[in-house]
Amino acid sequence: QLHLVESGGGSVQAGGSLRLSCAASKDTSGYTWFSMAWFRQAQGKEREGVAAHSPYGDQTYYSDSVKGRFAISRDDAKNTLYLQINNLKPEDTAMYYCATQRGPVRAPLADESYSLWGPGTQVTVSS
Repeated sequence: QLHLVESGGGSVQAGGSLRLSCAASKDTSGYTWFSMAWFRQAQGKEREGVAAHSPYGDQTYYSDSVKGRFAISRDDAKNTLYLQINNLKPEDTAMYYCATQRGPVRAPLADESYSLWGPGTQVTVSS
């Protein structure tokens, strides 16, 4: 059974960078056929899709709030998804989750598109 585990979160000052990772369980076969995405949820707010990556290709999607600062990538040989976050802002403070669904999805930044989620990693940005 597929499992996801995020890592790389932490406390940073505004303007700093972080790279989040999401590792799929080692027994995952056909990882390249999975749509992958990053979501975040700040305290008291709804979960927000921030970046997504298509399966078996290089198509990426970003929310307007992070476009130009966040970069999603995947290494299918390592069954790992990444999120490079640059120029961090206090409003980026949130729990960050990765999510996956086998095959392509119609709404890459919608949480209802994904059926499997990791436990999350906390990102805290101080001003």
